[in-house]
Amino acid sequence: MKLLYDIGLKAYQGAIALAAPFNKKAKLMQTGREQQFERMQQAFAGNQAPVVWFHCASLGEFEQGRPVMEAFRETFPKYKIILTFFSPSGYEVRKNYAGADLIFYLPLDSASNARTFLKIVQPKLAVFVKYEFWHYYLQELHQHGIPVLSISAIFREGQVFFKPYGGFYRNILQHFTHIYTQNKTSLELLKSIGITRASIAGDTRFDRVLQTAASIKPIPLVEAFTAGQEVFMVGSSWPADMKVLLPLIQKYKPDIKFIIAPHEIHESGINTMLQQIGEGAIRFSEAKAADVAKYRVLIIDNIGMLSALYSYGTYAYIGGAFGKGLHNTLEAAVFGLPLFFGPKYGKFQEAMELVELGCAFPVQTSEELLEKFEQVHEHKTEHQRITDTEKQYVKQQAGATAQIMSDITQLLKQNA
Repeated sequence: MKLLYDIGLKAYQGAIALAAPFNKKAKLMQTGREQQFERMQQAFAGNQAPVVWFHCASLGEFEQGRPVMEAFRETFPKYKIILTFFSPSGYEVRKNYAGADLIFYLPLDSASNARTFLKIVQPKLAVFVKYEFWHYYLQELHQHGIPVLSISAIFREGQVFFKPYGGFYRNILQHFTHIYTQNKTSLELLKSIGITRASIAGDTRFDRVLQTAASIKPIPLVEAFTAGQEVFMVGSSWPADMKVLLPLIQKYKPDIKFIIAPHEIHESGINTMLQQIGEGAIRFSEAKAADVAKYRVLIIDNIGMLSALYSYGTYAYIGGAFGKGLHNTLEAAVFGLPLFFGPKYGKFQEAMELVELGCAFPVQTSEELLEKFEQVHEHKTEHQRITDTEKQYVKQQAGATAQIMSDITQLLKQNA
Protein backbone atom coordinates (compact mmCIF):
# COMPACT_ATOMS: atom_id res chain seq x y z
CA MET A 1 0.00 0.00 0.00
CA LYS A 2 2.88 2.38 0.72
CA LEU A 3 4.16 1.76 -2.81
CA LEU A 4 0.78 2.72 -4.22
CA TYR A 5 0.79 5.83 -2.03
CA ASP A 6 4.19 6.86 -3.41
CA ILE A 7 3.13 6.12 -6.99
CA GLY A 8 -0.01 8.14 -6.50
CA LEU A 9 1.96 11.14 -5.22
CA LYS A 10 4.38 10.97 -8.15
CA ALA A 11 1.50 10.68 -10.60
CA TYR A 12 -0.21 13.65 -8.99
CA GLN A 13 2.97 15.72 -9.21
CA GLY A 14 3.34 14.78 -12.86
CA ALA A 15 -0.27 15.63 -13.60
CA ILE A 16 0.17 19.10 -12.09
CA ALA A 17 3.23 19.72 -14.27
CA LEU A 18 1.42 18.58 -17.40
CA ALA A 19 -1.70 20.61 -16.65
CA ALA A 20 0.08 23.80 -15.52
CA PRO A 21 0.33 25.40 -18.99
CA PHE A 22 -3.41 24.97 -19.53
CA ASN A 23 -5.01 25.05 -16.08
CA LYS A 24 -4.89 28.09 -13.77
CA LYS A 25 -5.19 26.08 -10.56
CA ALA A 26 -2.42 23.67 -11.57
CA LYS A 27 -0.21 26.61 -12.58
CA LEU A 28 -0.70 28.25 -9.19
CA MET A 29 0.14 24.99 -7.40
CA GLN A 30 3.31 24.61 -9.43
CA THR A 31 4.60 28.19 -9.29
CA GLY A 32 3.61 28.58 -5.62
CA ARG A 33 5.92 25.71 -4.68
CA GLU A 34 8.91 26.80 -6.74
CA GLN A 35 12.01 27.57 -4.63
CA GLN A 36 9.86 27.64 -1.53
CA PHE A 37 12.41 25.91 0.70
CA GLU A 38 14.80 28.75 -0.11
CA ARG A 39 12.08 31.25 0.77
CA MET A 40 11.34 29.38 4.01
CA GLN A 41 15.02 29.37 4.97
CA GLN A 42 15.18 33.13 4.46
CA ALA A 43 12.00 33.64 6.49
CA PHE A 44 13.29 31.54 9.41
CA ALA A 45 16.89 32.76 9.34
CA GLY A 46 17.89 33.77 12.84
CA ASN A 47 14.48 32.93 14.31
CA GLN A 48 14.59 32.46 18.08
CA ALA A 49 10.85 32.28 18.73
CA PRO A 50 9.08 28.95 19.27
CA VAL A 51 6.98 27.91 16.27
CA VAL A 52 3.56 26.34 15.89
CA TRP A 53 2.52 24.91 12.53
CA PHE A 54 -1.09 24.92 11.31
CA HIS A 55 -1.96 23.07 8.11
CA CYS A 56 -5.20 23.32 6.13
CA ALA A 57 -6.09 21.72 2.81
CA SER A 58 -8.07 24.65 1.50
CA LEU A 59 -10.27 27.60 2.41
CA GLY A 60 -13.00 25.61 4.16
CA GLU A 61 -10.50 23.93 6.46
CA PHE A 62 -8.87 27.30 7.11
CA GLU A 63 -12.20 28.61 8.43
CA GLN A 64 -12.33 25.60 10.76
CA GLY A 65 -8.79 26.09 11.96
CA ARG A 66 -8.99 29.87 12.24
CA PRO A 67 -10.66 30.04 15.69
CA VAL A 68 -7.92 27.84 17.13
CA MET A 69 -5.16 29.82 15.40
CA GLU A 70 -6.50 33.08 16.73
CA ALA A 71 -7.01 31.68 20.21
CA PHE A 72 -3.46 30.31 20.10
CA ARG A 73 -2.12 33.73 19.10
CA GLU A 74 -3.92 35.33 22.04
CA THR A 75 -2.78 32.69 24.54
CA PHE A 76 0.79 32.27 23.27
CA PRO A 77 1.83 35.62 21.76
CA LYS A 78 5.54 34.71 21.79
CA TYR A 79 5.04 31.89 19.30
CA LYS A 80 5.56 32.34 15.58
CA ILE A 81 2.69 30.84 13.55
CA ILE A 82 3.35 29.21 10.19
CA LEU A 83 0.27 28.35 8.13
CA THR A 84 0.39 26.01 5.13
CA PHE A 85 -2.18 25.19 2.48
CA PHE A 86 -2.35 22.34 0.02
CA SER A 87 -4.72 24.01 -2.45
CA PRO A 88 -4.61 27.36 -4.28
CA SER A 89 -8.22 28.02 -3.30
CA GLY A 90 -6.97 28.37 0.26
CA TYR A 91 -3.54 29.87 -0.24
CA GLU A 92 -4.43 32.46 -2.87
CA VAL A 93 -7.34 33.82 -0.82
CA ARG A 94 -5.57 33.83 2.55
CA LYS A 95 -1.90 34.37 1.68
CA ASN A 96 -2.07 37.78 3.38
CA TYR A 97 -3.94 36.58 6.49
CA ALA A 98 -2.67 38.70 9.39
CA GLY A 99 -3.24 35.95 11.97
CA ALA A 100 -0.19 33.98 10.80
CA ASP A 101 3.41 35.14 10.61
CA LEU A 102 4.31 33.03 7.58
CA ILE A 103 2.09 31.42 4.95
CA PHE A 104 3.23 28.87 2.37
CA TYR A 105 2.00 26.06 0.18
CA LEU A 106 2.72 22.69 1.78
CA PRO A 107 5.56 21.02 -0.13
CA LEU A 108 4.24 17.80 -1.64
CA ASP A 109 4.46 14.83 0.71
CA SER A 110 7.74 12.93 0.45
CA ALA A 111 10.39 11.73 2.87
CA SER A 112 12.93 14.37 1.75
CA ASN A 113 10.39 17.23 1.71
CA ALA A 114 9.16 16.35 5.19
CA ARG A 115 12.71 16.21 6.58
CA THR A 116 13.67 19.52 4.98
CA PHE A 117 10.45 21.26 6.05
CA LEU A 118 10.80 20.24 9.71
CA LYS A 119 14.52 21.04 9.77
CA ILE A 120 13.74 24.60 8.66
CA VAL A 121 10.55 25.22 10.64
CA GLN A 122 11.32 23.24 13.83
CA PRO A 123 7.77 23.46 15.21
CA LYS A 124 6.99 22.77 18.84
CA LEU A 125 3.47 21.71 17.85
CA ALA A 126 1.62 20.87 14.62
CA VAL A 127 -2.13 21.16 14.08
CA PHE A 128 -3.74 19.53 11.03
CA VAL A 129 -7.32 20.52 10.23
CA LYS A 130 -10.07 18.01 9.35
CA TYR A 131 -9.01 15.80 6.41
CA GLU A 132 -5.23 16.14 6.13
CA PHE A 133 -3.38 12.83 6.60
CA TRP A 134 0.08 13.01 4.99
CA HIS A 135 2.22 9.93 5.67
CA TYR A 136 5.74 11.36 5.50
CA TYR A 137 5.00 14.57 7.38
CA LEU A 138 3.22 12.73 10.18
CA GLN A 139 5.91 10.07 10.34
CA GLU A 140 8.64 12.71 10.57
CA LEU A 141 6.76 14.63 13.28
CA HIS A 142 6.30 11.40 15.23
CA GLN A 143 9.97 10.40 14.91
CA HIS A 144 11.07 13.79 16.24
CA GLY A 145 8.63 13.64 19.16
CA ILE A 146 6.74 16.74 17.99
CA PRO A 147 3.10 16.68 19.17
CA VAL A 148 0.63 16.75 16.27
CA LEU A 149 -3.12 17.22 16.61
CA SER A 150 -5.98 16.66 14.20
CA ILE A 151 -8.90 19.02 14.87
CA SER A 152 -12.48 19.03 13.59
CA ALA A 153 -11.82 15.56 12.18
CA ILE A 154 -14.71 13.59 10.78
CA PHE A 155 -14.72 9.98 9.61
CA ARG A 156 -17.14 7.78 7.67
CA GLU A 157 -17.38 4.01 7.54
CA GLY A 158 -16.57 3.85 3.82
CA GLN A 159 -13.14 5.48 4.18
CA VAL A 160 -9.99 3.48 3.50
CA PHE A 161 -8.94 3.56 7.19
CA PHE A 162 -11.75 1.13 7.99
CA LYS A 163 -11.24 -1.29 5.10
CA PRO A 164 -9.48 -4.68 5.54
CA TYR A 165 -6.70 -3.44 3.22
CA GLY A 166 -6.32 -0.08 4.98
CA GLY A 167 -3.50 -0.97 7.38
CA PHE A 168 -1.07 1.56 5.88
CA TYR A 169 -3.58 4.37 6.35
CA ARG A 170 -4.51 3.21 9.86
CA ASN A 171 -0.83 3.49 10.73
CA ILE A 172 -0.87 7.12 9.54
CA LEU A 173 -3.55 7.88 12.12
CA GLN A 174 -1.41 6.33 14.85
CA HIS A 175 1.10 9.15 14.40
CA PHE A 176 -1.31 11.74 15.79
CA THR A 177 -0.82 12.69 19.42
CA HIS A 178 -4.57 13.29 19.64
CA ILE A 179 -7.51 13.44 17.24
CA TYR A 180 -10.42 15.75 18.05
CA THR A 181 -13.52 14.52 16.23
CA GLN A 182 -16.67 16.37 15.31
CA ASN A 183 -19.04 13.63 16.42
CA LYS A 184 -19.52 10.37 18.29
CA THR A 185 -19.72 8.29 15.10
CA SER A 186 -16.20 9.36 14.14
CA LEU A 187 -14.89 8.57 17.61
CA GLU A 188 -16.44 5.09 17.60
CA LEU A 189 -14.97 4.37 14.16
CA LEU A 190 -11.51 5.32 15.42
CA LYS A 191 -11.93 3.10 18.47
CA SER A 192 -12.93 0.21 16.19
CA ILE A 193 -9.44 0.28 14.59
CA GLY A 194 -7.55 0.79 17.83
CA ILE A 195 -7.15 4.57 17.76
CA THR A 196 -7.72 5.54 21.40
CA ARG A 197 -5.97 8.91 21.59
CA ALA A 198 -9.11 10.67 20.45
CA SER A 199 -12.09 12.56 21.87
CA ILE A 200 -15.16 14.48 20.75
CA ALA A 201 -14.65 18.23 20.67
CA GLY A 202 -17.14 19.24 17.99
CA ASP A 203 -16.72 21.44 14.94
CA THR A 204 -14.69 24.63 15.41
CA ARG A 205 -16.66 26.25 12.57
CA PHE A 206 -19.49 26.91 15.04
CA ASP A 207 -17.09 29.07 17.05
CA ARG A 208 -15.94 30.75 13.86
CA VAL A 209 -19.38 31.69 12.56
CA LEU A 210 -20.39 33.08 15.95
CA GLN A 211 -17.23 35.21 15.98
CA THR A 212 -17.94 36.39 12.45
CA ALA A 213 -21.58 37.23 13.16
CA ALA A 214 -20.57 39.29 16.17
CA SER A 215 -18.01 41.34 14.24
CA ILE A 216 -19.68 41.96 10.87
CA LYS A 217 -19.40 45.49 9.55
CA PRO A 218 -22.17 47.07 7.43
CA ILE A 219 -21.83 47.07 3.65
CA PRO A 220 -23.41 50.39 2.60
CA LEU A 221 -24.07 49.38 -1.01
CA VAL A 222 -25.88 46.20 0.08
CA GLU A 223 -27.91 48.13 2.64
CA ALA A 224 -28.96 50.54 -0.09
CA PHE A 225 -29.88 47.62 -2.36
CA THR A 226 -31.99 45.73 0.18
CA ALA A 227 -33.92 48.86 1.18
CA GLY A 228 -35.61 47.04 4.06
CA GLN A 229 -37.16 44.33 1.84
CA GLU A 230 -37.00 40.56 2.21
CA VAL A 231 -33.81 39.13 0.74
CA PHE A 232 -33.14 35.68 -0.68
CA MET A 233 -29.39 35.00 -0.40
CA VAL A 234 -27.72 32.56 -2.78
CA GLY A 235 -24.26 31.53 -1.56
CA SER A 236 -21.54 29.69 -3.50
CA SER A 237 -23.76 28.86 -6.45
CA TRP A 238 -22.81 26.71 -9.42
CA PRO A 239 -24.58 26.53 -12.81
CA ALA A 240 -26.51 23.44 -11.65
CA ASP A 241 -27.84 25.42 -8.68
CA MET A 242 -28.84 28.34 -10.88
CA LYS A 243 -30.81 26.04 -13.15
CA VAL A 244 -32.98 25.06 -10.18
CA LEU A 245 -33.12 28.60 -8.78
CA LEU A 246 -34.09 30.55 -11.91
CA PRO A 247 -37.85 29.78 -11.85
CA LEU A 248 -38.03 30.90 -8.20
CA ILE A 249 -36.09 34.08 -8.98
CA GLN A 250 -38.35 34.93 -11.90
CA LYS A 251 -41.51 34.29 -9.89
CA TYR A 252 -40.51 36.27 -6.79
CA LYS A 253 -38.27 38.92 -8.35
CA PRO A 254 -41.03 41.55 -8.11
CA ASP A 255 -41.51 40.98 -4.37
CA ILE A 256 -38.18 39.75 -2.99
CA LYS A 257 -34.63 40.99 -3.52
CA PHE A 258 -32.00 38.42 -4.51
CA ILE A 259 -28.26 38.50 -3.78
CA ILE A 260 -26.27 35.88 -5.67
CA ALA A 261 -22.66 35.04 -4.83
CA PRO A 262 -21.27 32.54 -7.38
CA HIS A 263 -18.71 30.05 -6.13
CA GLU A 264 -16.36 30.95 -8.97
CA ILE A 265 -16.03 34.45 -10.38
CA HIS A 266 -15.70 34.13 -14.15
CA GLU A 267 -16.65 36.80 -16.66
CA SER A 268 -18.47 34.31 -18.87
CA GLY A 269 -20.39 32.90 -15.91
CA ILE A 270 -21.46 36.34 -14.69
CA ASN A 271 -22.61 37.31 -18.19
CA THR A 272 -24.59 34.09 -18.55
CA MET A 273 -26.28 34.74 -15.21
CA LEU A 274 -27.19 38.30 -16.20
CA GLN A 275 -28.73 37.05 -19.44
CA GLN A 276 -30.69 34.31 -17.67
CA ILE A 277 -32.12 36.66 -15.04
CA GLY A 278 -32.82 39.48 -17.46
CA GLU A 279 -34.17 42.84 -16.42
CA GLY A 280 -33.46 44.08 -12.90
CA ALA A 281 -30.05 42.45 -12.33
CA ILE A 282 -26.74 44.24 -11.79
CA ARG A 283 -23.19 43.37 -10.80
CA PHE A 284 -21.92 44.55 -7.44
CA SER A 285 -18.92 46.19 -9.13
CA GLU A 286 -21.17 48.29 -11.37
CA ALA A 287 -23.81 49.23 -8.80
CA LYS A 288 -24.09 52.74 -7.34
CA ALA A 289 -25.59 53.45 -3.93
CA ALA A 290 -27.70 56.26 -5.37
CA ASP A 291 -29.84 54.01 -7.56
CA VAL A 292 -29.06 50.39 -6.62
CA ALA A 293 -32.40 50.07 -4.78
CA LYS A 294 -34.27 49.99 -8.11
CA TYR A 295 -32.62 46.66 -9.01
CA ARG A 296 -34.05 43.31 -7.91
CA VAL A 297 -30.98 41.06 -8.22
CA LEU A 298 -27.43 41.88 -7.07
CA ILE A 299 -24.71 39.61 -8.41
CA ILE A 300 -21.54 39.56 -6.31
CA ASP A 301 -18.49 39.58 -8.57
CA ASN A 302 -15.80 39.53 -5.88
CA ILE A 303 -14.57 37.16 -3.18
CA GLY A 304 -14.64 37.52 0.60
CA MET A 305 -18.03 39.09 1.31
CA LEU A 306 -20.27 36.04 1.61
CA SER A 307 -20.32 35.55 5.39
CA ALA A 308 -21.29 39.21 5.87
CA LEU A 309 -23.89 39.10 3.11
CA TYR A 310 -25.88 36.42 4.93
CA SER A 311 -26.61 38.98 7.64
CA TYR A 312 -28.88 40.76 5.14
CA GLY A 313 -30.77 37.59 4.25
CA THR A 314 -34.28 36.45 5.04
CA TYR A 315 -33.79 33.08 3.32
CA ALA A 316 -30.71 31.36 1.90
CA TYR A 317 -29.86 28.82 -0.75
CA ILE A 318 -26.45 27.15 -0.32
CA GLY A 319 -24.77 25.89 -3.48
CA GLY A 320 -22.66 22.85 -4.27
CA ALA A 321 -25.04 20.02 -3.41
CA PHE A 322 -25.73 19.18 -7.05
CA GLY A 323 -22.01 18.60 -7.56
CA LYS A 324 -19.11 17.49 -5.36
CA GLY A 325 -20.66 18.63 -2.11
CA LEU A 326 -22.52 21.26 -0.16
CA HIS A 327 -20.76 24.47 0.77
CA ASN A 328 -20.77 26.08 4.22
CA THR A 329 -24.30 26.17 5.68
CA LEU A 330 -23.25 27.50 9.07
CA GLU A 331 -22.41 30.97 7.76
CA ALA A 332 -26.11 31.37 7.00
CA ALA A 333 -27.48 29.28 9.85
CA VAL A 334 -25.90 31.57 12.48
CA PHE A 335 -28.36 34.26 11.33
CA GLY A 336 -31.35 31.92 11.57
CA LEU A 337 -32.13 31.80 7.85
CA PRO A 338 -34.32 29.00 6.46
CA LEU A 339 -31.94 27.05 4.24
CA PHE A 340 -32.38 25.36 0.87
CA PHE A 341 -29.82 23.24 -1.02
CA GLY A 342 -29.44 20.35 -3.43
CA PRO A 343 -29.57 16.60 -2.71
CA LYS A 344 -25.89 15.78 -2.01
CA TYR A 345 -25.60 16.79 1.62
CA GLY A 346 -25.20 13.41 3.36
CA LYS A 347 -21.50 13.92 4.18
CA PHE A 348 -22.21 17.08 6.14
CA GLN A 349 -23.32 16.46 9.69
CA GLU A 350 -24.59 19.98 10.36
CA ALA A 351 -26.69 19.91 7.19
CA MET A 352 -28.27 16.60 8.18
CA GLU A 353 -29.01 17.90 11.66
CA LEU A 354 -30.55 21.11 10.30
CA VAL A 355 -32.76 19.05 8.00
CA GLU A 356 -33.86 16.92 10.96
CA LEU A 357 -34.69 20.10 12.90
CA GLY A 358 -36.86 21.31 10.04
CA CYS A 359 -34.61 24.32 9.42
CA ALA A 360 -33.12 23.20 6.09
CA PHE A 361 -34.81 21.80 2.99
CA PRO A 362 -33.00 19.66 0.40
CA VAL A 363 -34.46 19.83 -3.12
CA GLN A 364 -33.87 18.10 -6.42
CA THR A 365 -35.98 20.16 -8.84
CA SER A 366 -37.20 23.70 -9.42
CA GLU A 367 -40.73 22.60 -8.61
CA GLU A 368 -39.65 21.15 -5.28
CA LEU A 369 -37.74 24.31 -4.41
CA LEU A 370 -40.77 26.48 -5.19
CA GLU A 371 -43.03 24.26 -3.12
CA LYS A 372 -40.79 24.18 -0.06
CA PHE A 373 -39.98 27.87 -0.27
CA GLU A 374 -43.66 28.81 -0.40
CA GLN A 375 -44.34 26.73 2.71
CA VAL A 376 -41.91 28.90 4.66
CA HIS A 377 -42.58 32.18 2.88
CA GLU A 378 -46.34 32.07 3.46
CA HIS A 379 -46.20 31.02 7.13
CA LYS A 380 -44.43 33.65 9.23
CA THR A 381 -44.77 31.68 12.47
CA GLU A 382 -42.91 28.77 10.86
CA HIS A 383 -40.22 31.15 9.67
CA GLN A 384 -39.78 32.44 13.22
CA ARG A 385 -39.62 28.89 14.60
CA ILE A 386 -36.83 28.09 12.16
CA THR A 387 -34.93 31.24 13.07
CA ASP A 388 -35.14 30.58 16.81
CA THR A 389 -34.29 26.88 16.47
CA GLU A 390 -31.35 27.49 14.18
CA LYS A 391 -29.73 30.18 16.32
CA GLN A 392 -30.09 27.99 19.41
CA TYR A 393 -28.58 25.03 17.55
CA VAL A 394 -25.48 26.99 16.53
CA LYS A 395 -24.92 28.31 20.05
CA GLN A 396 -25.32 24.85 21.58
CA GLN A 397 -22.69 23.38 19.24
CA ALA A 398 -20.03 25.99 20.07
CA GLY A 399 -17.12 25.40 22.43
CA ALA A 400 -14.69 23.18 20.50
CA THR A 401 -12.02 25.88 20.40
CA ALA A 402 -11.96 26.32 24.18
CA GLN A 403 -11.65 22.57 24.74
CA ILE A 404 -8.83 22.18 22.23
CA MET A 405 -6.95 25.22 23.56
CA SER A 406 -7.19 23.92 27.12
CA ASP A 407 -5.52 20.68 26.03
CA ILE A 408 -2.91 22.52 23.93
CA THR A 409 -1.96 24.61 26.96
CA GLN A 410 -1.39 21.48 29.04
CA LEU A 411 0.48 19.77 26.21
CA LEU A 412 2.91 22.66 25.73
CA LYS A 413 3.52 22.85 29.49
CA GLN A 414 4.37 19.15 29.54
CA ASN A 415 6.78 19.53 26.63
CA ALA A 416 8.38 22.78 27.82
